[in-house]
Amino acid sequence: MRALESNSPLIVYVDVKSPYAYIAIEPTLALERELSVLFDWRPLTLDIPSYLGSARKNDRGKLVENNRSPQQWGAVKYAYRDARRYAKRQGRLLLGTQKIWDSSIANIGIAWVSEQARELLPVYLDRIYTPFWRRELDIENVEVVADVIQASGVTMDGFAAFVEGIGRERHDQLQSTLHPVGIFGVPTYVVNGEFFFGRENLPLVRWRLLGSNGNMPDAAYPL
Repeated sequence: MRALESNSPLIVYVDVKSPYAYIAIEPTLALERELSVLFDWRPLTLDIPSYLGSARKNDRGKLVENNRSPQQWGAVKYAYRDARRYAKRQGRLLLGTQKIWDSSIANIGIAWVSEQARELLPVYLDRIYTPFWRRELDIENVEVVADVIQASGVTMDGFAAFVEGIGRERHDQLQSTLHPVGIFGVPTYVVNGEFFFGRENLPLVRWRLLGSNGNMPDAAYPL
């Protein structure tokens, strides 16, 4: 799998533990439905501690581990504040996570569902993202993710072995190719080898997918 190449006209890179990816799911799926095209959804499992440090809270919300500078905390708090604005507009609850999760199993689930029953991927994305951002889902537990897959109408038989074997291998290999080509965050959209970071670029992505006819749109959404 090459980072910038696909049989689909659009590659979408997402991460279940990213609030920015979460608020991009709905408008991206809406674009997919509008164009009647199946996008190529892929995981970019972020290494958040490498650039924003790490921290952990207990069930009462008390900070019990902190490896972040004041500047890093400022960036994290703004990220959530920004994402919550759009989540609220979508009628979604977005609670800050209590730790930095390893989202690789849930992200590998994207590949599994895409291979087993691509038409049910929107169902899986909703069932994995929505409860996770309500703090209701342990995405580090392969059995929990398998249950989400099954609840989405997709077979879970073989998923655990997929996570331990070829699914993990493909996931890790893909991750190693992303930073070298400049893909570093989610959501990232790739059209004809050109990539765009952030859901604010969806109007431009749509314009490119429709042939780049007429004036290039501004990065904005109609109310």
